[in-house]
Amino acid sequence: MPRDFLNTADWTREELEGLLLRAARFKRGEDASKPLAGRSVALVFFNPSLRTRASMQVGVYELGGNTVILEPGGTSWTLEHREGVVMDGDKTEHVKEFVRVLARYCSAMGVRTFAALKDWKEEREDPVLAAFAKYSEVPVVNLESAMHHPCQALADMMTVRERLGEGRKRVLLTWAWHPKPLPMAVPNSFALAAAQMGHDLTIAHPPGYELDEDLVREINGRAFDAGATVSYTHDVEGAFDGQQVVYAKSWGSREFYGRPADDVEERAPYRGEWIVDAAKMERTDGGLFMHCLPVRRNCIVTDEVIDSPASVVIDEAENRLHVQKAIMTRLMAGG
Repeated sequence: MPRDFLNTADWTREELEGLLLRAARFKRGEDASKPLAGRSVALVFFNPSLRTRASMQVGVYELGGNTVILEPGGTSWTLEHREGVVMDGDKTEHVKEFVRVLARYCSAMGVRTFAALKDWKEEREDPVLAAFAKYSEVPVVNLESAMHHPCQALADMMTVRERLGEGRKRVLLTWAWHPKPLPMAVPNSFALAAAQMGHDLTIAHPPGYELDEDLVREINGRAFDAGATVSYTHDVEGAFDGQQVVYAKSWGSREFYGRPADDVEERAPYRGEWIVDAAKMERTDGGLFMHCLPVRRNCIVTDEVIDSPASVVIDEAENRLHVQKAIMTRLMAGG
């Protein structure tokens, strides 16, 4: 079993299934264990948060523990993660000391650090998260990094299973128009988890908005191992045909990484076309609508769809609590 929860690729399908089973028991109220009694978990937020922060705080509390919340540059010192750097700029403390000190106080730590959308080659390596994992002597949970959001992806898989039952499903991950470029962590993790869990996955996006090449190879390989399929399309209408799940998310283009104004210009023609609306949902097989939230209404999805019975976005948000409790229990208590 991995020591950390950094992305679902580090965990086998059987291990992920075990997490989903335990999350379901937590949700049904069948597991009242307190594996974190007398223990603390550090939550380090480089970026804003609603669902992640609230669900982690509540989850640690329900498991009997205490949270220590730190916001570098706000409630704690600014942090440097690069090796060998001369720290004569605006960074006060290095991750090496920050992480090792926290590990003396806390039994685990969660880290939220978004992509800055400035340097693709650097950010695709998840340097901040990697530094935390390297220097921490306690388990590290990825609460969203530049490349991955595994807690969200596991909550998504739990939601699909709750609504549609176990087994192979037809799942669409569709790009949607947004007024500015966004990180790829959510679509990366959703696609990877869907492939690992054996769902037939379609990824739809305009030309130029392809996901990371190495990640695509990983997705294809995991789908093959699970006996599932992966297809890619630029057809914003046909992609919806016969789908049981529609997951909408916008992301930025690698071609324009570090040049947001160029990305905004590139995506402008897709406004009004790449949106999840009732007409597209009618092409599905009674499909569920999913999104990680927060969502820009009438940009990503119309009010009619997100307010319909097909929308499970609130279920996804709730399930973050249960899967994160399962993750923390597994990492910190085993079993």
